[in-house]
Amino acid sequence: MEYRPDAALLIVAHGSTVNADSSAPTLAHAAEIRRRKVFRDVECAFWKEEPSLRDAIFLFDPESIHQVYVVPNFISEGYFTQTVVPRELELNGRITKRSNGQIWKYCEPVGNHPMMTELLLGRAREIAPDIPESDTTLLIVAHGTDLNENSAVAAKREAEKIRALAKYAAVLNVYMEEPPLVSDWRKLTKTCNAVVVPFFISDGLHSYEDIPVLLGIVVAAGVDRGRPGSAPPAAGRGEIFRHNPYTIDNRLLFYAPSIGTDPGFADVIIEQALNAKS
Repeated sequence: MEYRPDAALLIVAHGSTVNADSSAPTLAHAAEIRRRKVFRDVECAFWKEEPSLRDAIFLFDPESIHQVYVVPNFISEGYFTQTVVPRELELNGRITKRSNGQIWKYCEPVGNHPMMTELLLGRAREIAPDIPESDTTLLIVAHGTDLNENSAVAAKREAEKIRALAKYAAVLNVYMEEPPLVSDWRKLTKTCNAVVVPFFISDGLHSYEDIPVLLGIVVAAGVDRGRPGSAPPAAGRGEIFRHNPYTIDNRLLFYAPSIGTDPGFADVIIEQALNAKS
């Protein structure tokens, strides 16, 4: 891949003031892209962490950096990509020319990339490599509710694309807070095996605690350290992904980390930048 000596990459993400793991995938992808030496500089900025989106305007020296590619590390278009990020970065559309001469190109969010389908399939194969897909249901889990309408649409889109490949016995888009509910997975699935992939950018409260409780795997795994149905303490959060498969109602359930933690996101971020409209 050709080195771009006068260009920088800015990866923007939500971040969190309460969950240290929220920014971890974004920082890891930035480190990997930095290692590949595609851009002169690679930086991250967050809505809820430092460096902030507003501070990111001043991250790149206009003497050496003439173009800045801004890639939103978000699953879908929505309030943050359409309103918050442009406002905080003072972007005027897809292309913004700053007073210092820099050209800032605002790219598509990572979740819009066609490679997302293959990443979901790869994550499913990774956690259940020896399970016949013909006897397996793949569940893609998003948040749901009106507050996250676009992420629900994105999960539905990916489920439809994978369903069309006819690899799995069934492919379902399910949600935490709207039908079809992930908590109803026993009713929704008919196969002996189920593979669950959270359609989130990072692991956090939802993937560590909420979804495992809705699936019923916290108690089934024997990792519960509190009252029945409660989640494991913070120190053991990552353990939830290491107990596959879970046996529930004589069926095997495989639970994956959030898709945004996949190393393949580095490739997606680079492509979203290099495919930016001129």
